[in-house]
Amino acid sequence: MSKQDTHFFNVFSLVIGLLVAVAVGLFALARIVASRTQDLQVLTEADYSRNVDARIHPLAQEAIAGRDNSALAIQTAQGAAAGTAVAAAMPKNGTELFEQTCSACHGQGIAGAPRAGDKAAWAARIAEGKPMLYEHALKGYQGKAGVMPPKGGRMDAPDELVKQAVDHLVQMAQ
Repeated sequence: MSKQDTHFFNVFSLVIGLLVAVAVGLFALARIVASRTQDLQVLTEADYSRNVDARIHPLAQEAIAGRDNSALAIQTAQGAAAGTAVAAAMPKNGTELFEQTCSACHGQGIAGAPRAGDKAAWAARIAEGKPMLYEHALKGYQGKAGVMPPKGGRMDAPDELVKQAVDHLVQMAQ
């Protein structure tokens, strides 16, 4: 090696060594500061113990004969509220169903789905007739081109709404 190469190697090694030493020093300083402040603050927070208790609380409770088990009664209000939330999320028409569900695949052409508005991709399918399109949309379809889950995976959608979504897709492709 030449004298210049040796000098460069020595200086480069020294710079890298200093950078590593500074990084280790900063890491050690951060650990020292954090151990004196953060751990104490977290352990003394008012909500800390309640949060821990909530996370490790048993998921189920059992009824024991001869004891008061009234706290274990089934609460129906939560089930009713959940049912109304699902009903509220139901689309009002086929266009909304397409936007909420169908566009996930037909918007990008995922899993071989023909893209919405692609006249060439839809021409052969439209030629088979709407009854065939309705059947594939409602019952699902698996062919060479791709996979269509029943009702596009939205099993709670009524059949008429799915048919409206098919009509919307056909209208976009014509």
